[in-house]
Amino acid sequence: MNFGTELIHNGNEIDKITGALSIPIYQASTFNHEDIDNLGKYEYSRSGNPTREALENTIAKLEGGSRGFAFSSGMAAISSVLSLFNAGDHILVCKDVYGGTYRSVSKFFSKFNITSTFIDATNIENIKNNIQENTKALFLETPSNPFLSITDLSACIKLAKANNIITIVDNTFMSPYLQKPLTLGVDIVVHSASKFIGGHSDVIGGLVAVKDDDLACRIQFVQNTFGAILGPQDSWLLLRGLKTLKVRLDHQQKSAQKVAEWLSEQAEVECVYYPGLVNHQGRDIHFAQADGAGAVLSFKTSSVAIAKHFMGKVSLAAVAVSLGGVETIVSYPVKMSHSSIPKEEREKLGITDNLIRVSVGLESTEDLINDFSIALKF
Repeated sequence: MNFGTELIHNGNEIDKITGALSIPIYQASTFNHEDIDNLGKYEYSRSGNPTREALENTIAKLEGGSRGFAFSSGMAAISSVLSLFNAGDHILVCKDVYGGTYRSVSKFFSKFNITSTFIDATNIENIKNNIQENTKALFLETPSNPFLSITDLSACIKLAKANNIITIVDNTFMSPYLQKPLTLGVDIVVHSASKFIGGHSDVIGGLVAVKDDDLACRIQFVQNTFGAILGPQDSWLLLRGLKTLKVRLDHQQKSAQKVAEWLSEQAEVECVYYPGLVNHQGRDIHFAQADGAGAVLSFKTSSVAIAKHFMGKVSLAAVAVSLGGVETIVSYPVKMSHSSIPKEEREKLGITDNLIRVSVGLESTEDLINDFSIALKF
């Protein structure tokens, strides 16, 4: 089936008990057992819930995996995956990474003697040169946050397998519609499901998908032990949001392309970062491993004053953290998504006070460009 059809018909869309075309919200903490010698499938909702299970099976199917797991947030998903590793292990992380991931790796897991090195993963030699004897994982974002940097997944997978390293890819920006890292050979895919998967800025959740049964068992152990599970109401919201993922992203990335091209021509704009632009570094690699440019772009204005004026003047976009909603969202990384990264580190990465990130929504492209034009005039 084509992806759009699979979103609607993936084996998890009809309630097997009632035939309902929407999986019910099984708002239950515990389940009755008729036969104490033969306990039923569900025992306690931390360990398993029918609504959550439908979502977990769906993300596994869409990502081309064997098992899926739903968590209470994207960071709960990432932190649970990082909990697979032990004291003394070393993790390589792409330097251009979401601030919450940076905080988790550098300030939380470091307390348990799990060390990390942040590297420019767009150059395979940087990864190769930073592998240590105790390196156990390679954590990647491609496109990355906030510069949409592109990493060659095939090259990374080959290097990682040769060194017995687990590959983890945050696929939030692309979603399984535009990119399927597991099918390329990646071991673990994580999502902030609050973004494109949910699609309506009304739910917090995280998802994980894997192919390997051993990894699945290890992640399930962490999920059940920590208990950072997604509730049935939020699981239902994500199941509903997923059904329109393709139609939303089809419009959003077409609009993002036009907005990016328009921004590139503005005198007030210094540079634009978007994989759909012909001059975007790594563009050919991106389109060899993904089926679209996505709906997120970033740009730098020619001055900090223009950036702050834009953020205060724009009216058709929400000024907020997060992305992937039906509404356009503009974000100020130094104060929002990457504020947890120390200032000196942010500046080394190029995350400066004139950087703006845009998640393009479902508004008319012409209306958005007109609004942005007014907001840029200082």
